[in-house]
Amino acid sequence: MDIKEIWLKIVSFFSTRYKLTVSYNNTYGDADDATYIVRKFFKKQDKFLSFQTEDKEVVEIRGAEGLNYKIEEL
Repeated sequence: MDIKEIWLKIVSFFSTRYKLTVSYNNTYGDADDATYIVRKFFKKQDKFLSFQTEDKEVVEIRGAEGLNYKIEEL
């Protein structure tokens, strides 16, 4: 275990983290999927997601036909 993993385990006792998997088509598990560890969601809509990652980076994802995403609590 490196220092970052230990720190994440300590922080996880005090705040909830989420694993977000975004697929740009209807099939999960293929090459176009993106996975993020999310600290905080700002907006969750059918065609728009805005959130803050573990590294405090703000990410916005848009999809014209809608987004296919899964949110899992860690």
